[in-house]
Parts: sequence; C-alpha cells; structure tokens
Amino acid sequence: MTAAHLGAGLLAGLLAGIAGAAVASNFAPTPTSGFFAAGNHRFYVWCAASPGYLATQSGRDAEDAQLRLYNSNKARGKATCWPIWQGRLPG
Repeated sequence: MTAAHLGAGLLAGLLAGIAGAAVASNFAPTPTSGFFAAGNHRFYVWCAASPGYLATQSGRDAEDAQLRLYNSNKARGKATCWPIWQGRLPG
C-alpha cells in the first residue's frame, strides 16, 4: 500500500465521520428546542424586593408564557419580579 492510498483512505474516513456527525446533530435535541414549542414552561421568577421562586405557565411558546406570568405577577402587585425561562416541561 502506498502513501497515496493511505492518505486517500484517511481522508475518506475523516469526511465520512464529519458527515455522520453533521447528520446526527440535526436530530439531537438542543437545550433550547422547547423554547419555541407550545406547552407548559418552567420559570425561575427573580424578584428585586422579595425572594425568588419557581413557577410554571402555559403558552404558545416560552415568550408568550413568560409575558403571561409577568402580567399575572404585575396584577398581584409584584411588578419588580421577572420570570427567567428554565425549560419546557414534558407532556
């Protein structure tokens, strides 16, 4: 076997590995994939003048759920609290 054949084989193997990794990455869930999905979302509610807490809120996506939770807190007199998205709950 010559060096040219060995180099070509290594290059082919490298390219096949890169292609396989690229395909696999398209199917692997990402931590933020639930951000754009409808459903129940979990938030840590950070408050400037009181202790923070965990809350869940449903919405069309995380931004919608965050605004709903913020408006709910604001209506209860907690205008200095802001929900921070932690993830989408399964189900």
